[in-house]
Amino acid sequence: MPIVVGYRDNPEGRAAISRAVEEATLRGQSLVVLHTEHEESGEDHGATDAEVVALRARLDETGLEYEVRTEGRDRDVAGALIDLAVERDAALVVIGIRKRSLVGKFLLGSTAQRVLLDAPMPVLAVKSDERD
Repeated sequence: MPIVVGYRDNPEGRAAISRAVEEATLRGQSLVVLHTEHEESGEDHGATDAEVVALRARLDETGLEYEVRTEGRDRDVAGALIDLAVERDAALVVIGIRKRSLVGKFLLGSTAQRVLLDAPMPVLAVKSDERD
């Protein structure tokens, strides 16, 4: 049973990857990373490709078994993460979270909230100390 982690190249994503690596190492489990594109990335996938290359290099250094999947920004990220976790019978889902205003939560919804409430397995929500 792997650990599934949501990743975007931002402070929250980097915190989630770091914690997922720690958990996978402690538990002796593999990682499945769902990398999602930034909304502002447009049609240029060059930045996304570079992010995945850097992510793979970082994961190679851990010695863990891993898989990286990439989802486009048009996909429902929460749904994709939950579907992947269910498909892989994940032991744990790790997500990065950030503080948002009440208006931001109301207008945009909350991917993290949906994963926390709808995932059928434990979810670890990680905050970042880093500033974007």
